[in-house]
Amino acid sequence: MSNRPAPITTAEREARIARLREGLSGIGADAILLGSTMSLTYFTGITWHPSERLMGALVTRDGLTYIAPGFEVSRLETMPRLDGDIAAWEEHESPTELVGRIVGNDKRLALDAGLPYGIYAALAPVFSPERLVNGGPLIASLRAIKSSAEIALIQYAMDATLEVHKRVHAMIEPGVRASEVISFIKDGHRELRNSGTTFAICSFGTATALPHGVDYDQTYQEGDIILIDTGTIVDGYQSDMTRTYVKAEPEAEFARIWHLERAAQQAIFEAAKPGVAAEELDHVARRLFEAEGLGPDYRLPGLPHRAGHGLGMDTHEEPYIVRGNRAPLLPGMCFSNEPMLVIPGRYGVRLEDIIHMEDDGPAWFTHPGKSPTEPFA
Repeated sequence: MSNRPAPITTAEREARIARLREGLSGIGADAILLGSTMSLTYFTGITWHPSERLMGALVTRDGLTYIAPGFEVSRLETMPRLDGDIAAWEEHESPTELVGRIVGNDKRLALDAGLPYGIYAALAPVFSPERLVNGGPLIASLRAIKSSAEIALIQYAMDATLEVHKRVHAMIEPGVRASEVISFIKDGHRELRNSGTTFAICSFGTATALPHGVDYDQTYQEGDIILIDTGTIVDGYQSDMTRTYVKAEPEAEFARIWHLERAAQQAIFEAAKPGVAAEELDHVARRLFEAEGLGPDYRLPGLPHRAGHGLGMDTHEEPYIVRGNRAPLLPGMCFSNEPMLVIPGRYGVRLEDIIHMEDDGPAWFTHPGKSPTEPFA
């Protein structure tokens, strides 16, 4: 756990709130309500388990007010957070009416896209639907651009996951069960970063053709194709990395598909320039595969899903590397590069590394693998 980056500072969170306020005019809103979502953590530092009770933060043009159940106020007061007023509501009271009184008559309220529908349904009679605005795109655009502090935390998490992958590669032997590998991954992340494993997929043989694996335990047999996909979280920031490989001499056709996958990864990396539309990276991979007789589109054998997703406080967030997303790539964006190839009933090859955009182009958090039998650079 040496060289652990500093956590996000109060000053950085205050700057985030300032940018959020600046964006309200652009979406025609006077305030924005954050629910018990990762965006609440992003802007205020509070992590709160969501429930049927509204706990969140109301950001107006000149204020920050936490909306909290009355019996939870004492807990809220103990939590590290940005300074702000606390508006409590009791169990028999309506928290959405409280929000309405603070925002004021004839004002428009933007909503965190992560708020449950039940909160929207309770707000609609208070504000009327035409006074409720989708705040999701504004929040996503702000969260998509990572600061140097955020990138350092992601790198720290990615370094741990890379080391865990290397340890997994060394420990897999005939007879080991997928459940044992997953336990090993969890222990590794805990040892290296004192952090939990956010997800872990271990697939052997034909199960690798299912992008998210199978629901039953598998046993590794000598010569099986291996797919490992996992990540951890450090101070709220995620890692995500996938390797597919064999521990014996690969069959010629598997080796060909592996190298096609790696070539598509590289083509995406080289196309990732500032200003390029996110969807172009997906197009680049599909064009390469179609030239080799795979696809087209989402047809199999081929690439059955988007070529990547944003990474930050959520494992999947903006920018999504998918057809139709014409948003330009910008410095500070972080996203996965994983144009998986699936050969139905036989195997799948997913190589996933994360890119972060710099002023002059892309950079890797972890470098791609070398070959079907050498999964690390």
